[in-house]
Amino acid sequence: MPEVCTCGAQLPSDAVFCHKCGKPQREIVQVETAASAPPPPSPPPMPAWGTAREFAPVSFRNMEVVKTALMAAVLATFLLFIPYVNWLAAGYFAVLFYRRRTHQPVDIIAGVRLGWLTGLMSFAILAIILISWILILRTPEAMDVAKLMAQKNSSFRDLLGVVQNGPQLFGLLATSFVFVTFLGMTGGLLGAVLTRNVNPRPPGGNSV
Repeated sequence: MPEVCTCGAQLPSDAVFCHKCGKPQREIVQVETAASAPPPPSPPPMPAWGTAREFAPVSFRNMEVVKTALMAAVLATFLLFIPYVNWLAAGYFAVLFYRRRTHQPVDIIAGVRLGWLTGLMSFAILAIILISWILILRTPEAMDVAKLMAQKNSSFRDLLGVVQNGPQLFGLLATSFVFVTFLGMTGGLLGAVLTRNVNPRPPGGNSV
């Protein structure tokens, strides 16, 4: 590299530019830095062990709840020959069936709610049977048979008198609604308490 610039200025040995005219005294190699690649996207975080799972609430919007409650209500209807016990058992077995069908835990509140829904469906079936029986009794042939049976059975005679009396029939339906739903809620409560220590088996896996 010349020690004197073309403009006549004296240059030091390591000068890159002329301090007088600014003329470059050597070729400057510009090193192009490679554009740094963007960092790879971080993988989504894995769910931590022991995190709480969200379960479907016990309500009429849950089809598994509706199916289970209806199944237990039909079972209670077939056991009408043991009144009160059948509706209590319906609430209990509704909780048991629901746990086995969905593998979900049922706490006390959910058990009581499931028992209430079961009792409500049990009362609906009972009311349909009673109303159908009343409609059948309106026919002359059925009424003659009912009167004949009432002469032989005092309990049937009392029931026939209640059915033929509007206010007494309404009172019977109201009392039945209270008893059936209350016993269903009690059965659901017992089911939730007695089965709370039984861990439901997760679907598709073995319980540890």
